[in-house]
Amino acid sequence: MSGFHEEIVLDCRPDEVWTYVTDPAHLPEWQASAVSAEQLDAGPFGLGSRVKVIRHVGRREMPMTMQCTEYEPGRSWSVHGIDGPVRGNFHGEITPVDEGRRTRLTMDLDFEGHGLGKVLIPLVVRPQVRKEFPRNEQLLKQHLEHTAA
Repeated sequence: MSGFHEEIVLDCRPDEVWTYVTDPAHLPEWQASAVSAEQLDAGPFGLGSRVKVIRHVGRREMPMTMQCTEYEPGRSWSVHGIDGPVRGNFHGEITPVDEGRRTRLTMDLDFEGHGLGKVLIPLVVRPQVRKEFPRNEQLLKQHLEHTAA
């Protein structure tokens, strides 16, 4: 398996983590490659919701549309890329720690390449994600723990 698996423990309650990480408007705050994110559907984010994300990939900005394919409020969610040459598959899971005072966030990410994406994934995308994932965890920790304090 060539995907990415990360776990981080955050010093804030699971409901705070859930509210933040499942709100597409916050993506550019805690994901270094996200330039912008916009939900394409009316109403709250949930199963079937689509989000247009523009990301820095290498030296280019690439638009991509993600769709929520799993949504278990307060516990887990998955999004899947539905267009573009590089399509991400992300799964996030929230687990209460220390009787709900802290939260373990588990994140799994992998990619599908279509056309040029088959070349971009091993040469550009995976190396970028390998560097970016630890930075994203730091940004998430800063935003959530600072807000909760």
